[in-house]
Amino acid sequence: MTARPPALGADAQEQPQSQAAQAAYDAQVARDLPRNYAANLVHGFLGVTGFRLVTAPTFVPAYIYLLSQSNLTVGLALAGQSLGMALSSIWSATLIEHRRRVMPVVFGVGWLMRAQVLGLALSGFFLEGDAALAAVCVFLALFGFFWGMQAVSFNFVIAKVIPANRRGQLGGMRNFLGGLSASAVAWLGGKYLVEANAFGNGYAATFMVAFILTSIGISALSFLREPESLAVRAASSLAQRLREVPAMLRGDRQFARFFTARALAAFGMAAAPFYAIHAGGFIDLSGANLGYLSLSFLLAQTVSNLLWGRIADARGYRLVFLLSVGLWLLSTLALMFSNSLVCFVLAFCGLGAGLGGYQLASQNFVLEFGAHQELPMLIAVSDTASHLMMAAGPLLGGVLAHHFGFLLVFWIAIAVKAVSLVAMLRMREPRAAAGDAAGLSADPG
Repeated sequence: MTARPPALGADAQEQPQSQAAQAAYDAQVARDLPRNYAANLVHGFLGVTGFRLVTAPTFVPAYIYLLSQSNLTVGLALAGQSLGMALSSIWSATLIEHRRRVMPVVFGVGWLMRAQVLGLALSGFFLEGDAALAAVCVFLALFGFFWGMQAVSFNFVIAKVIPANRRGQLGGMRNFLGGLSASAVAWLGGKYLVEANAFGNGYAATFMVAFILTSIGISALSFLREPESLAVRAASSLAQRLREVPAMLRGDRQFARFFTARALAAFGMAAAPFYAIHAGGFIDLSGANLGYLSLSFLLAQTVSNLLWGRIADARGYRLVFLLSVGLWLLSTLALMFSNSLVCFVLAFCGLGAGLGGYQLASQNFVLEFGAHQELPMLIAVSDTASHLMMAAGPLLGGVLAHHFGFLLVFWIAIAVKAVSLVAMLRMREPRAAAGDAAGLSADPG
């Protein structure tokens, strides 16, 4: 009598199925990579072009200062934007971590984000004085709220469709093309829209250009093919997930160190709203000069992204973080001792390049931690801390600038960036620690 083979256990049966599902997932990612890469590149190109007109430390701070004549108000308005980002990030993670596809959320939130840019433009055209200032503050806060949601959902999609060893190249090229276009648009906007007070309000006209460009950009994402996630979390409440955050940080020491370094560097944004206003104490802050400063900042941010992306793919985001935050620190020092247009242009070049590298590293570094199904919350927790610091920084900076001047704000920004560098030096590069098989998977975990 022939002996029957032992029955397969559930684990033994599930393992080949799991391997087959992972193989099919990886095959789909590889098959759709050219299409998804191109869709992300076009979306990023136009999105970066438009949104940098809103987020660069030139047009919006200068516009708020024009309406309010108050450094404190500039800090409060931009703190409201960052606070909105902080409030929405973790909530956004709870909306997507149980979904196998999240592109519908990306589209919905993306259009709501762009609606706030349209609001900035329309309020400038149709409102004046205190009403215009109040509208700007409201639209900036809502812009930040939906930006925080968009960052979590969109970065999670990037983690699904772009392998880690291609993300630096994509981010660098996207920021290069978008930044190159934004540099030209910023200069043209400063010279021909702001200085000429086009359509009755040059700032509003600039924001309308930003809305049009970003709206075309998000349409390109309709060509993206998102695979279904192989593993998702069960739906859970915001309160439950908030209670789990401390354990999440305790359970991954390397992520906790990244979390700390990014948050400290983000606090260095306390000085960013006052870069151009500080320059205005030494040079005429005309539309043309504002255009030159915007051009130098954005062009340096643009060109440097190609280098930051290559370094990231070859050596990892830890090195990009260290080099870029170091450059950002040194350029803040240079800004403090500048007294001519040429010196300020050079300082703004360093600030743009440093901030560009920091943003590329901070947004992509987090994608190399944790299991796939935990990524939305890891992104959200990291973003929340960063946005809270970005909210507190300009608020504190506005108070200090109002009472003590800009130099104290700049020194504080330099100090926290230095501490951030120390925190980053204490962590290991995840790819070196875990190996490329874990760090460069198209679907981490």
